Amino acid sequence: MPSAVSSALPTYDALPEYDAPVAYDAPATPSQLDVAADLLALLRDTTTEPRPDMQLEALTLAVAADLPVLLWGEPGIGKTAALTQLAENLDLPLTTVIASVHEPSDFSGLPVIGDDPAVQGVPMAPPDWAVRLVRAGRGLLFLDELSTAPPAVQAALLRLVLERRIGALQLPPGVRIVAAANPRSSAADGWELSPPLANRFVHLQWTHDQEVVVRGLGGTWPRATLPRLDPAILPEAVDLARRAVCGLLSARPALVHRLPSSETRRGGAWPSPRSWEMTLRLIAFATAAGASRDVLSLLVRGTVGDGPGLELLASLDRMDLPDPEELLADPAAAVLPDRGDLRQAVLDGVVAAVRSRPDKPRWDAAWSLLVRALETGAPDLVVVPATTLASLRRDDWDVPETIERLAGVVTLSRRADQAAARTALAQKPRR
Repeated sequence: MPSAVSSALPTYDALPEYDAPVAYDAPATPSQLDVAADLLALLRDTTTEPRPDMQLEALTLAVAADLPVLLWGEPGIGKTAALTQLAENLDLPLTTVIASVHEPSDFSGLPVIGDDPAVQGVPMAPPDWAVRLVRAGRGLLFLDELSTAPPAVQAALLRLVLERRIGALQLPPGVRIVAAANPRSSAADGWELSPPLANRFVHLQWTHDQEVVVRGLGGTWPRATLPRLDPAILPEAVDLARRAVCGLLSARPALVHRLPSSETRRGGAWPSPRSWEMTLRLIAFATAAGASRDVLSLLVRGTVGDGPGLELLASLDRMDLPDPEELLADPAAAVLPDRGDLRQAVLDGVVAAVRSRPDKPRWDAAWSLLVRALETGAPDLVVVPATTLASLRRDDWDVPETIERLAGVVTLSRRADQAAARTALAQKPRR
């Protein structure tokens, strides 16, 4: 039986009717990870600009020439970032392989036993990243931390770098290979690069440019573009490259193959028939692309080493020098190079031509050329050629009037040499 209190309370049906409130979804508060993702996206939002960069131009030119490139540099200066940007700008899928964390079988292939090994043999299965490159038909294979790979792994990389083979798989022509390494002094458990592997690369020293870094951190990085090859000069570029390399090696046969004596230098660029062939290709590509001398210097020295590379560059310069016989035939119309070293080479060549076939008209023409060099360039460049040319005079040859204009330069040079000798003698300690 209900109590008096409960009977006095109104039932639910007896409550007054009200309109039901409309429900609204409150805006969800973004998580901190979402906010962090937005901030990271803003930080990654950068742009590029065309900007002269010799390192990047040399790298791109070597990639276009389909030669393996090895970037040497200290940790943290942007080698990996440069490769990532290069792949993006060239529209090549990037595949990064850390060489030091792989076994030799990862590059030579894993043996897979088939149905009848005695008939079919045991094929060597390639790794998955190599299969992806073959399926794509093109790409940029980035072998990072190469100097931390042990000798056994370096040996397994030989066939990959040179022949583009991994096990039984052949990489397509559209795949380019670029590696990066730290010097042994700054590499984690670093090894010197083996000479056979080092000789398969174009070695580029990668350094940071303060201005490029500052502008890049501000949101604008330099853009890598493939070189524009001039189809009209391709045969000329190949002919120049062949004449330059063959001419140097004919005159300097010891440079054909020179294995460095120190272990460290063997892990860099040094001359061999293989590296000279790579150099020839780079000269042809650089010529067809109109690359600067500085870019060509990076490529040549990075392939055969500093010494042979500088000799090759000097011989390239001499190939463009005027013929001494043409200069002697018409001294008044002679055009001498502006660069001091090239002008010196031209004047030395003229004097050598007179020495090989001396006569009075050629001797007089050589003096006219020296006067022209004096009027259009540095006076000190004519001192040695003038002294040598004077020693070639025969008794019955009259001294030309033009020689008087050079007498002051030669005398002044001799006085300077004598003063320098007296100064050195005065500074010599007495016993």
